[in-house]
Amino acid sequence: MTATARTSGPVDAPPGGLFRHRDFRLLWTAHTVSAVGNNMTVVALPLVAVAVLDATTFQVAVLTAAAWLPWLLAGLPVGAWVDRVRRRPVMIAADLVAAALFASVPVAALLGLLTVGHLLVVALGAGLARVFFETADQVYLPTLLRPGQVPEANARLHATQTASYLVGPGLAGLVAQLVGAVAAVALDALSFLLSALCLRRIRAAEPRPHRPAGTTSLLREVAAGLRFVVRDPYLRVLTVFGAASNIGLTGYQAVLVVFLVRSAELPAGLVGLLIGLASLGGVIGAALAARLSRRLGSARTLLVAGALTGPPALLIPLAGPGARTGWLVLGGILVSLGVAVGNVVKGSFRQTYTPHRLLGRVTVSMHLLNYGTIPLAALLAGALGAAWGPGGAIRVMTAWLALTPLILLAGPLRKRRDLPAAPF
Repeated sequence: MTATARTSGPVDAPPGGLFRHRDFRLLWTAHTVSAVGNNMTVVALPLVAVAVLDATTFQVAVLTAAAWLPWLLAGLPVGAWVDRVRRRPVMIAADLVAAALFASVPVAALLGLLTVGHLLVVALGAGLARVFFETADQVYLPTLLRPGQVPEANARLHATQTASYLVGPGLAGLVAQLVGAVAAVALDALSFLLSALCLRRIRAAEPRPHRPAGTTSLLREVAAGLRFVVRDPYLRVLTVFGAASNIGLTGYQAVLVVFLVRSAELPAGLVGLLIGLASLGGVIGAALAARLSRRLGSARTLLVAGALTGPPALLIPLAGPGARTGWLVLGGILVSLGVAVGNVVKGSFRQTYTPHRLLGRVTVSMHLLNYGTIPLAALLAGALGAAWGPGGAIRVMTAWLALTPLILLAGPLRKRRDLPAAPF
């Protein structure tokens, strides 16, 4: 058998751009199928909890909290560890663990053993796998491509990620309507297996991370990443804004399924479709991000994205039965457009601005605050939903989200057209 030629380090894109870059196509495909699965789960697990197990509003919110809690508990040490190892094997292992966890849901349902506690364990375990996958992925992409290709690659990855916000919930709702919510979770397990297979087929040999002589302890490496974020004026303000906006985003999303099913009395298929349509702006935003960044400047584009992420959220609480579902779709489209534009610009900036030896730790340090607020927001939304109903919780959380863009004006972004290429 003839050995397959392998390359080391990033390679130039062949003629035709990233579409003809075989390894990037495989990475892109892996992202796409797992993203669709993840966003099926956003709807499928709450539907299983509500429709099969008759869970309370607070229990459904706790499911969301459990999925994000690992960022708060394990994010920093994972980031430091990922900087020490090859990342693709970490991503493959994370996919396989997530597949096994989601596959356990239909098995338990068939055996009559499924409980809310089981769903919580699955959400927590899959969330931990996601911490490993996303941290490794952020550091792996720049090793596969040249620096000039990273913004285009991020735009393409984010476009499919945001497309999955439309496809995933809609598919979950359709499958739940036809054959039950448990079947939608089974399909999610399959998506992670396909993702692992695509990653396994990448040919480029990933170089072993360089560790200088006299390597410090894991704790000191974690501290180095945190210090870089805290001291850098750009990363610091982007981190605080991300954390604050995620409180509002997660808060209303944590109780949205309950609101649409119980308050608006909508069928499962329509719930998935509406949530998917509300995410359509993300597809548009990811496609426009690079163009807006070139025309307006990357720093100004982040300010525009923040303005879209915040005030339009006030339309979402106006949603209700019948034609009033249009408020959810309109508000969701504008918010998801702003989130997508901001994430593409911010992600590319972080990957090219941060010294690569620190990238894993810097990524997780930012995610710690960005994502660490998510479980707390979900629990807060659940408590508000239990006290004031899901509609009251959504009103509070979207009002908070509408105010968060003011944070961006407190940093250096307002004085610049473009973000810097390297730390000063």
